[in-house]
Amino acid sequence: MAIVTIVGSGMMGSALAFPARENGNEVRLVGTHLDREIIDACIKTDRHPKFEKDFPEGLKYYQIEDLEEALNGADMVIGGVSSFGVEWFGEYVLPRIPEGVPVLSVTKGLMDTPEGKLLTYPEVWKKMLEKTGKKVSINAIGGPCTSYELVFHDQTMVAFCGDDMETLKKMKEIMATDYYHISLSTDVVGIESAVALKNGYALGIALTIGLNQKAFGIDSQLHFNSQAAIFGQSVKEMYKLLQYQGAGDLNNITVGAGDLYVTVYGGRTRLVGILLGRGLNIDEAKAELNGVTLESLVVAERVARAIKAAAVRGVLDTKDFPLLMHVDEIITEKKEVNIPWDTFTFVQEK
Repeated sequence: MAIVTIVGSGMMGSALAFPARENGNEVRLVGTHLDREIIDACIKTDRHPKFEKDFPEGLKYYQIEDLEEALNGADMVIGGVSSFGVEWFGEYVLPRIPEGVPVLSVTKGLMDTPEGKLLTYPEVWKKMLEKTGKKVSINAIGGPCTSYELVFHDQTMVAFCGDDMETLKKMKEIMATDYYHISLSTDVVGIESAVALKNGYALGIALTIGLNQKAFGIDSQLHFNSQAAIFGQSVKEMYKLLQYQGAGDLNNITVGAGDLYVTVYGGRTRLVGILLGRGLNIDEAKAELNGVTLESLVVAERVARAIKAAAVRGVLDTKDFPLLMHVDEIITEKKEVNIPWDTFTFVQEK
């Protein structure tokens, strides 16, 4: 039996308590400073407020003030914060984790530099740790997995990525179940970039749903030709960006494409894309989804900004990313949705 400490009681971090506990491990769920009400509810009901199923029996719940106690004796730590908590996690949590205890992050996203480079969150955290002189193994989860389906044991395939294969194997042994299937990869940049890039592109696909609702009515039959066309363009642009990132092989794009697929069919990114497609501008869409965090908007804007910076240096060409450039226009310039379909076509001679 291992001791698994999960820091961040959002939906995904909390969902991972299910396979971890059902494998016979001791699981400690720690709320961040923003999760106080969630942990209070868990203590009272043994259920996350957003879930329709009780936690496995025996979970232990902690407020953030008790973080050190929750970390004591832990064999692994799961970072369950959103992308908006990346700096907080690096500054507050990582320095408190004992050396030798690996971290497995669920946080998906990228940060851009003025030169147009894209940094994965494990890279960001490693740089933060360097300042402290502390050594902690930073790993991450990528792949198509929605929290509520994991809770209900839907068959799920993800990839754990990190620098050390032996560490990854140990974490897989702790977490893998007959419904939670885990691949392993030391290509952290490839896996993490793929699952972050899908956010902006999932929004692009969702635009077509809103456009069709605008044209034919909100309750009209779904139209799949346009969604499929944007999906194909998304994978093409993601592949070029993964090449730019120096990703390893085809496994990365398959993980990213799978994550893209599941994101289109559920979640906040789908909702905001539909609203934009119906004709709302970005401010109106945000107002409509009051209180909902929209990480996809942040990722899309950062990646588009990196492409533009890299284009200035002659490393990339913005014309190779017409879909993402249009998504960026919608977000940052409040332009109307006008998908540039003809830019997606190609002429190929064998």
